[in-house]
Amino acid sequence: QVQLVESGGGSVQAGGSLRLSCTSSGSTSSRLSMAWFRQAPGKEREGVAAIDPDGTSFYGDSVKGRFTISEDNAKNTLYLQMNRLKPEDTAMYYCAADERRVMIGIKAVGVIDAGFYGYWGQGTQVTVSS
Repeated sequence: QVQLVESGGGSVQAGGSLRLSCTSSGSTSSRLSMAWFRQAPGKEREGVAAIDPDGTSFYGDSVKGRFTISEDNAKNTLYLQMNRLKPEDTAMYYCAADERRVMIGIKAVGVIDAGFYGYWGQGTQVTVSS
């Protein structure tokens, strides 16, 4: 059973930056496919960024050029560097993982679908004020 724990959320003014972290444990696979999602009140969960074990990444249109997903395999930690934050980035941010390689599926459908991931963290809140 894979456990995911997010950290790094907080409040920031528009134009600022935050870095989210997600530490994984309990996986029997050497590498996981991982992603960040977010959900604002009253809205559907949105795929923000994804990365596969070979380092291939994919970004949602709303964050391209502003957010960067990366991982430190030695620390079993996933990161999301968020720059030039906007009030519309305000949401609960979730880390997700799966032991399958899912990037082919993501590229086929053109979106980071929550159905590709079987493990989820509890979330960390990001609030961006104008």
